[in-house]
Amino acid sequence: MRADLSPVIAATAQWLTRAFPATGGALAAALCEVQARQAVTVAAWLRYPTETDAALLELTGPGGSARLDWVTGADAAPAGDDEEAHAWRTWVDEVVASWAAVLLADPELAARAVAALAGSGHGTGSPTAFRRLVAPDAGDRSAAALLRHPDLLAPVAELHHHQLLARLNPGRTLIA
Repeated sequence: MRADLSPVIAATAQWLTRAFPATGGALAAALCEVQARQAVTVAAWLRYPTETDAALLELTGPGGSARLDWVTGADAAPAGDDEEAHAWRTWVDEVVASWAAVLLADPELAARAVAALAGSGHGTGSPTAFRRLVAPDAGDRSAAALLRHPDLLAPVAELHHHQLLARLNPGRTLIA
């Protein structure tokens, strides 16, 4: 795939790990980051399944973190901070963050999402490639306790949850 989703994946994963930080030391932070990156990668690949979709994203931009910051009560750029230090926030994709939050809160749905990637132009749909997302062990869960907490993730996850379900269940009508 020529169009590069890596700026969106990196920025959105960074937003998630800042909004829902690791609980523990450096190892916990690394495990939390891996889980966020895996969830965001799956979400981005589902959101932008074709080269054309990814190219349009590069052209228009993802929208930034402003609404996510508002929903979570985060202050995007504290007063007096250098604006350039927060420029990465413009590459945060709200829909991808929302879908990633859903996947982090629900490993079964995450496994379905990874399976949906099989045969796509994005590479593997193998659960082993996304093990920390679909089958987190006790260490993963402990390190990312905030990142995987359904109640804490709910405001972000609810933003675009139905769109993710529609993407994973094409042609099915969802009943609330």
